[in-house]
Amino acid sequence: MIKIMNDLKDLGWRYQIMELRGEALQKEIATLNRHCIIDWLQWNDPNGIYTDEASMQEFGNAMSIEEGIEIMTRQIESAD
Repeated sequence: MIKIMNDLKDLGWRYQIMELRGEALQKEIATLNRHCIIDWLQWNDPNGIYTDEASMQEFGNAMSIEEGIEIMTRQIESAD
């Protein structure tokens, strides 16, 4: 039961950040580390190439935090 509650809490921030736009969105994303950004991207787009391993295989380099922020922002803002 505790694991289920923790899983639901973890999902909460993923949904909540999708409600933000503009400066509020950028402020919230700025608090995230690269791992959290990759985690969100994988959750939002399970078919995307975001993990270091997949990115290295496909593109020959790992996604930078700046690239992750750009992709995450674009995905959230285009969800309207």
